[in-house]
Amino acid sequence: MLDVAVIEEPAVAAASLEPIRARVLAALAEPGSAAMLAGRLGLPRQKVNYHLKELERHGLVELAEERRKGSVTERVYRATAASYVISPAVLAAVRPDPDRAPDHLSARWLLALGSRLVQEVGALVTGGARAHAPVATFGLDAQVRFASAADRAAFARELTDAVTALVSRYHDEQAHGGRTHRVVVALHQLPDPPQEARA
Repeated sequence: MLDVAVIEEPAVAAASLEPIRARVLAALAEPGSAAMLAGRLGLPRQKVNYHLKELERHGLVELAEERRKGSVTERVYRATAASYVISPAVLAAVRPDPDRAPDHLSARWLLALGSRLVQEVGALVTGGARAHAPVATFGLDAQVRFASAADRAAFARELTDAVTALVSRYHDEQAHGGRTHRVVVALHQLPDPPQEARA
């Protein structure tokens, strides 16, 4: 089972988002048969079996094992991944494009940038899985609490200067056999926690 699988086809995305199938998929974090899932979800076995077949047809679940119980063979399924990400490529004609909204201080531009990141890294993950090869990436995640908007603006300026200097130092347009990488640095306020989490 993969940690994360990337969904890049509209039909697979639709299958994963159908409410009952989404519940079946979540329940298959632990392998189960149609009968076991029916008990877990409070649904008729025939309905669960139908949705299992659709999820299997789209590659979201797979057969884990078959068990003989008298004259009956029980098919046990598992999800192909612990979690799934739907690539913006699924909505190719209307996916966000950071080049269409170049205001780098806009939250919408940051969202478009994140969308492109999901699409590009998703394609790398999918290609790496097909080739059975790891994908070289690097991520940095940190939180910073600013005392004022002026401090936030100063931080953004210093960060921009530092990243620009690093890119200038290491970028080599003439490097024979070199590979181009994308560097994305984002700064955004964290959303407020839901009301129940604050209680």
